[in-house]
Amino acid sequence: MAGHPREKVIPDEVHQNQILRELYLKELRTQKLYTQYHVNPLRKIHTITRKPMSWHDNLKEPADARFLNLIHHTAQGPRKKYPETQTENQEVGWDLEPLVSLAPSSGNTRKHSGNVNPERHDRRLNHFRVCSDITLYKAKTWGLGD
Repeated sequence: MAGHPREKVIPDEVHQNQILRELYLKELRTQKLYTQYHVNPLRKIHTITRKPMSWHDNLKEPADARFLNLIHHTAQGPRKKYPETQTENQEVGWDLEPLVSLAPSSGNTRKHSGNVNPERHDRRLNHFRVCSDITLYKAKTWGLGD
């Protein structure tokens, strides 16, 4: 039945006008007017180099002091711009003073030579493995395979 030629139906003007009217009304329903435009952040920006012999690219313009101050202000770090943190992530590294001083503690009576690191003897920071009679006994029994 695929081989039967179909007769071409010639639509009348009223039917054609009704189809065009429905299409036009559908376009009006779905149309949205955009008035604010912005640059697409997902699209690559291609810069165009200047022409070396053009006169308008080589004009010396006076520096705008307000614009330069704005640029220098934005280039500063957040600690110089704000007295307190602005976000939760800034709270992590805001205070730069160490919680434990690097100088040897006053309670430490050991004399340190010049090549020994004084922080190695600070018990608040370093917890070395300590062996006692019980731990040595248990290590030997585990080493034998019990």
